[in-house]
Amino acid sequence: MTTVQHHRGYDADVLIVGGGIVGVSTAMQLIERHPGLSVLLLEKEASLAAHQSSHNSGVIHAGVYYAPGSLKAGFCRRGAAATYEFARRHDVPVEQCGKLIVATQDVEVERLNALYARCQQNQLEPQMLDEAALKELEPRIAGRAAIRVAASGIADYAAMTTTMARLAQERGAQILLNQRVDALHEDENGVTAETSGDRFRARHAIVCAGLMADRLAKMCNVDLDFRIVPFRGEYYRLPAAKNDIVKHLIYPVPDPALPFLGVHLTRMIGGYVTVGPNAVLALAREGYRWRDASLKDLAGMAAFPGFWKMLGKHGASGLIEMRNSLWKRGYLELCRRYCPELELSDLEPYPSGVRAQAVMADGSMVHDFLIRSSQRSLHVCNAPSPAATSALPIGACLVDEFDKRFNLAPLTRPYPADEAHGLATGGSTRTPGTRMSGTAF
Repeated sequence: MTTVQHHRGYDADVLIVGGGIVGVSTAMQLIERHPGLSVLLLEKEASLAAHQSSHNSGVIHAGVYYAPGSLKAGFCRRGAAATYEFARRHDVPVEQCGKLIVATQDVEVERLNALYARCQQNQLEPQMLDEAALKELEPRIAGRAAIRVAASGIADYAAMTTTMARLAQERGAQILLNQRVDALHEDENGVTAETSGDRFRARHAIVCAGLMADRLAKMCNVDLDFRIVPFRGEYYRLPAAKNDIVKHLIYPVPDPALPFLGVHLTRMIGGYVTVGPNAVLALAREGYRWRDASLKDLAGMAAFPGFWKMLGKHGASGLIEMRNSLWKRGYLELCRRYCPELELSDLEPYPSGVRAQAVMADGSMVHDFLIRSSQRSLHVCNAPSPAATSALPIGACLVDEFDKRFNLAPLTRPYPADEAHGLATGGSTRTPGTRMSGTAF
């Protein structure tokens, strides 16, 4: 049984929609900064971090690629340091293994030099390696040159999310699972969320809905000059016999004409190595497989002019991605450019992820974070990679923005510790949904 306490007609001061790492980070930091506020987080799945936050490479990005001065660059640099510090303090699995960006052709060496300069602009400490130095560090990797970025690493972002959730609950936040928000209404006094099993009323909302970000923003009358387009990232796992094939994260030099970073080798926290991801247009917002298709999602994309303009700009590369998705050997050849010993039999099945990519009306992909607001709510409309790395500074930024826009003083009292752990005796009682308590982890 779940219990949510009413006070003056509200279930909470602040409603947070979305139980991925950004939403949970925001909840934790909001209640940490404002202990008097009541915070209620709704997650549509049966667990936190069910989509992008757990279906990714697990990489702690250092901030190599991002334009100096962009939100991405600032969030990523601060986020990497904060992620290591948080993980070590709270015993979340983490490893600072470093990254190599490997050039295999002359044109890539030229791009590598530009990346080296960008690393320096972003206050990193890159190390340029020639072919011999690369071979000494990674004997099984082939390349003309490489950049080593020691600040990169890997983390268990799902574990980090549940740890932040536990800390938020210990401070009084409530987290309800199995609560899909089907409608979100604003008026001059607050926000009402209608879920798959209930209705909740709050004074304000912060929406971190990932793949559903544009739909919930539209419900709150946010100007939609963009749409979310889903891209599936497909991975393979190498056999256990090749767990020691690399010591670093191995990335290709990205093609500046393409929107994503390319297929890479990742040493995961569990000790195994993954290959991927690619970037294939998904046929559903949660289209983890080719057979996952949604007529509603496809119709929404087709009705958006920006989708067709995006295809006009990136259609050729999109077709190559589709070919390599359906033709495993094509995928393999991408990896063999820098790891020639890999064979087709080395590519074992591994779960895919789906990226929420905001696309503007002119067909351009939004490569930075995009935050919009309405009368009573804030909306994270685009949180591309490195959002997991950046979750702590993004959450802090959202709390800053919330304070600036809404200047909210507590109207409901904070939940006592017993209520925060599912033992409340007062207030309204709701049977739908599942309360997450500290013992649920």
